[in-house]
Amino acid sequence: MREVATGVWHWRAPHPDWTPEDRWPREVSSSAVDDGTRLLLLDPLSVPPALLALAADREPVVVLTAPWHERDTRSLVERLGARVFTPPPDTADDLVRKFGVTREQAGAGSPDLTWLRTGDDGEGCLYAAGDRLPVGVEALAGREHNDLVLWDSRVRAVVPGDTLVDFGRGLQINDWLRDGVTREQVVERLRPLLALPVEIVLPAHGAPADRAALERALSL
Repeated sequence: MREVATGVWHWRAPHPDWTPEDRWPREVSSSAVDDGTRLLLLDPLSVPPALLALAADREPVVVLTAPWHERDTRSLVERLGARVFTPPPDTADDLVRKFGVTREQAGAGSPDLTWLRTGDDGEGCLYAAGDRLPVGVEALAGREHNDLVLWDSRVRAVVPGDTLVDFGRGLQINDWLRDGVTREQVVERLRPLLALPVEIVLPAHGAPADRAALERALSL
């Protein structure tokens, strides 16, 4: 774990469900922001002990940029009593459109966060692009309706989920786009980021980046 700015941390951990067939590297990234009152755990996996200790003196909140970034969310809810903010999981229609599966294969939709949606454990709040979360971050449009980009003006940080990734070639638009969506279209959705005073980019895959890297990633 390293502190990339005051009250902003980044760390990496191997994803337990990774296989060699996956399109992304085994090590994934998580981050955290301490605003003095709340500790935001962003797409968290294997939270370092120092942050777990800090959570005891803060209100812990898990914020997911995408529902499939569930990672260690359930254990953090159970251990810390954290609230959870997440975009909505894929419906059956979403799965059909995204992956070209049949209606039968899509079933009832994605199983992501089923335990939270059914009220078995924890408090979950759904959010969408355009929302300002009550924990101090704004949700902006990303690669998908439920793969969103977060902006925290307090620390001038962008958290781009799977929309912007670094798989070893620097920060860039994720290569995986559904049929009918082009890189240029995603770039246009992200253009508003360039009007913000961004200093840090905290992707869910790859190392933290700076504004110059963001500008390169959004160049046409």
